[in-house]
Amino acid sequence: MADPDGWYYCLTHRTSEQGLGCRGADRMGPYPDRVTADRALEIARQRTENADAADAAEDEWKNG
Repeated sequence: MADPDGWYYCLTHRTSEQGLGCRGADRMGPYPDRVTADRALEIARQRTENADAADAAEDEWKNG
């Protein structure tokens, strides 16, 4: 269920929106404010890079 006070980034319209809006599958969030929602794609990219680095470190540790 969407947070009526939360901010979301709509992948279809490539914009931030607050509360109920586009369908959940097309949105990222919720985020605490519009500025953070505007950075949704950057945040996702950073999280992916961090997870990839952690996976690589774990693989290196496991494989010696």
